[in-house]
Amino acid sequence: MTVLPILRWPDVRLATRCMPVGPVDDATARLAADMLETMYAAPGRGLAAPQVGVLRRIFVMDTTWKEGTRSPRVCIDPDILWMSDTRAEGPEGCLSIPGVTMQVRRAQAIRLRWTGLDGKLHEQELHDFDAICAQHEFDHLDGIVIFDRVSPEARARALAEYET
Repeated sequence: MTVLPILRWPDVRLATRCMPVGPVDDATARLAADMLETMYAAPGRGLAAPQVGVLRRIFVMDTTWKEGTRSPRVCIDPDILWMSDTRAEGPEGCLSIPGVTMQVRRAQAIRLRWTGLDGKLHEQELHDFDAICAQHEFDHLDGIVIFDRVSPEARARALAEYET
């Protein structure tokens, strides 16, 4: 496995909608393994393919590893099927925007469907931090970053902090 370089905003690839992965093959499995290695080394809890320069719809996440239990998830060609009406606002950082934390409002629960490395469809309802992490990574696949999820005023303040 290889630790890949993580792109930094405003790299144009971070604002690009990604193409589907398609059938799972050895190259997809290698990319997923490298993305997990990169995420753990960063150290983050999620990483999307465009963050490492690959414009395909795949992200990895592991919301428990920092507490001592690894539970990696590889989501290929994911879809959010449902979002709860209940929203929560909380701090989010991004490996592609180091040093910036934004208050982002997200659904507290979602139903996520994705293809796994086994080539099979999986579907699960995610809650709380798992749901927030998945929404953050899913955004990356559509070319959306945390700057795009806040008010113009909050964005301007964060950009000033980021660019200095």
